[in-house]
Amino acid sequence: MIAFLTILSETVNNDEKSLDNLIMNFVSGDECAFEKLYDGTRTAVYSYAMSILKHPQDAEDVLHDCFVKLYMSAGSYNSQGKPMAWILTIAKNLCYERLRERKRTVNLTDEEWERSFETNEHIGREEILTIRSLVELLGEEERMIVTLHAISRFKHREIAEFMNLPLSTVLSKYHRAVKKLRNAYLQDEQTDERIIRSV
Repeated sequence: MIAFLTILSETVNNDEKSLDNLIMNFVSGDECAFEKLYDGTRTAVYSYAMSILKHPQDAEDVLHDCFVKLYMSAGSYNSQGKPMAWILTIAKNLCYERLRERKRTVNLTDEEWERSFETNEHIGREEILTIRSLVELLGEEERMIVTLHAISRFKHREIAEFMNLPLSTVLSKYHRAVKKLRNAYLQDEQTDERIIRSV
């Protein structure tokens, strides 16, 4: 599972300098730069929205609305070397707006989870189920911290700033979340072994 999170993070091209350049190039009139920005960050934005909303249609709507807002407000972007934080702040505000509107989160079947990720060729069935357990097993803050660190590749210090939490809280919640995931993974492995032995 930890290996999966590392692999997934590698599918996201969120090198801060190159993202900054893409935004600046787009502002200068390069439409292709916006496409590259979208391709490089959409998995992180979608995963982040799913970690909060737990509903694929809502996460897709947030992904769409986030990039519409980005498109419209890119001219006012003030580079402070943190373009991913800027993008996810837009996504976060849209997520909480949607939660206030809908006042609901729903549990999904395995099939619904698979459908919600089916357009992303980087994520297979096993990874989808892992993301599902991440969402179901962890509390909201833990989910956000793990998503920001493993998928969006934020440093713990940046997560603390982004979430307005003390660094020590972020570190302890991250380690607790990883421990929960590891224990759940080991439990599943032991269950699988017992089933295989009993056959």
